Amino acid sequence: MDYTQLTDRQREEMLATIGVASVDDLFTAIPEAQRLTGLLDLPKARSELELQRDIAKLAGRNVGTDQLACFMGAGAYDHFIPTLIDHFTSRGEFLTAYTPYQAEASQGALQAFFEFQTQIARLTGMDISNASLYDGATAVVEAIHLALTHTRKRRVLVAETLLPEYRRVVRTCLSDLPVEYVAIPACAETGMTDVEALLSLIDDDTACVVVGSPNMFGLIEDWSACFAVAHEAAKTQAIAVFNPIACALLKASGACGADIAVGEGQPLGIPLQFGGPYLGLFAATKNLIRKMPGRLIGQTVDADGRRSFCLTLQTREQHIKGERATSNVCTNQGLMALRATMYMSTLGAGGLREVAEQCYHKAHYLAERITALPGYSLKYPAGAFFHEFAVTCPKSAAEVIAAGRVRGLLPGVPLCDPQLDGAGGPNDLLIAVTEKRTKAEMDDLVDVLAAIG
Repeated sequence: MDYTQLTDRQREEMLATIGVASVDDLFTAIPEAQRLTGLLDLPKARSELELQRDIAKLAGRNVGTDQLACFMGAGAYDHFIPTLIDHFTSRGEFLTAYTPYQAEASQGALQAFFEFQTQIARLTGMDISNASLYDGATAVVEAIHLALTHTRKRRVLVAETLLPEYRRVVRTCLSDLPVEYVAIPACAETGMTDVEALLSLIDDDTACVVVGSPNMFGLIEDWSACFAVAHEAAKTQAIAVFNPIACALLKASGACGADIAVGEGQPLGIPLQFGGPYLGLFAATKNLIRKMPGRLIGQTVDADGRRSFCLTLQTREQHIKGERATSNVCTNQGLMALRATMYMSTLGAGGLREVAEQCYHKAHYLAERITALPGYSLKYPAGAFFHEFAVTCPKSAAEVIAAGRVRGLLPGVPLCDPQLDGAGGPNDLLIAVTEKRTKAEMDDLVDVLAAIG
């Protein structure tokens, strides 16, 4: 938006209209001690040319994945994005800061969201999908809220191997509710959810069991076993937290017995972009359709019998159910959902599977190369993994990362990072491999590890 300067006369007219003498009078609600009375401590004014040069120098200090080969993951991944996605989503028909409501939504936007729902339902093997949520973490929370409402039970069992930021968001959102949060421990040897521990924790008041696969270590969890316990032991809701790229290769959450499937849509054509905005994916079985959060786009025909689309359901509960609300989400992540729709449409089923296969095979190639080095080993050698794996190094992960930066690499994420809840020791490194990584880049990383081992 262009900046428009106010004249002194315009400012005086505005103040007179609202009945105050000065701009300072607008801030009387703020204690005087908290107000800035002097000038801002800013450098002297520069000419436009000088300012451009200074900003260019600052911008030159930024280094992104277009300059460094990225092996970082832990929930956000550096995938290839076809250029046509940026081109189409930047068109004026789509690019807007405002999410339209029913009366304003064009048929084109509604159709795009309808196609998105269809694609996510097929990808997850579930009956229905909504038109998206804010991000993966909030999608998990919405799934838990649905389970609590649907079952009218008060215990929530969450796998410790779920991404830490998801678990933190869940605990925050449940903190003021009469709900018990219970962590399902992981096996120390395998790094995966302990099914026997789950069986001992579940009871008749358990509303849901939440398990992510691949988990925070990239390991493929046994959804079928976990969800069988959920259904047979307590008739509770099984919530699968999935990676959409992995869905193209691994057994779908619906086929594993999930009642609700949620995930982060960032791998579907959305850049890393400093952590957001991202895209929440939400799919469920048909019996939960009227309790599902967010928007649901339906297909119908108009008065002339032409195919058309409409906003069939939305849980804008403040004007529908009030205190009986399943959710207060009344919108969707429209632009990000559109990117995901275009990404999946561009690649198709075959292309998406190829991306998944490249991620899988390249990760296993790199893991084999690394574990052949003296002093390096997989932290969880017995577990099957998708495109992310944890390595125990002979030196600290911080040293590995510093050495990699010198060679133009981002080697991974240290598992001792507080953001990962200290899921590993100082020498444990979480490495992610996507289809973007070349054999030369992977071999360069191996050379870095060999040099500092």
